[in-house]
Amino acid sequence: MNLRDKNLIMDEVAMKRALTRIAHEVVEKNKGVQDLVVVGIRRRGGPLAQRLADRIGAIEDVVVPVGIVDITLYRDDLTTLSTQPMVHRTEVKFDINGKVVILVDDVLYTGRTVRAAMDALIDLGRPRRIQLAVLVDRGHRELPIKADYIGKNVPTSAQEIVSVLVAEIDGIDKVVIQEPVNET
Repeated sequence: MNLRDKNLIMDEVAMKRALTRIAHEVVEKNKGVQDLVVVGIRRRGGPLAQRLADRIGAIEDVVVPVGIVDITLYRDDLTTLSTQPMVHRTEVKFDINGKVVILVDDVLYTGRTVRAAMDALIDLGRPRRIQLAVLVDRGHRELPIKADYIGKNVPTSAQEIVSVLVAEIDGIDKVVIQEPVNET
């Protein structure tokens, strides 16, 4: 499927501002950072989690532990993806028992990715609380999941695709709405 960029939603500066605002909200809501850890959902949630943890750390003058969770084996559509799904490592090198886990993803859509990530986290331990931070909430939920921290709400149609690009993976920071292009 070929895609065409339709709208630029966030540029590099807007992404930085959103993450900085989210960092302040996390510190305020949790009355500091005691027992706080940040875990990104693998691919683009990972770099966003690191950036968020760095901003929280700068605000509170601490080092916030950061990890990455791979949800491949927890997906409810695993059998429809591939006969040999690509499984990556979960990199959470700290104990999450009794911790406040800030789960980070790039786009909140149906809620199924977040559900899978929560299942993966629970397999690692029993956090005191899980809070969700997303750069973009595009609506269209299929599960009763709501983000605690949102960079930007973006109303979309089901046919549109919200693409978050991060410099660590894509060489550029931006969020765009894309639409399929009919090729005749």
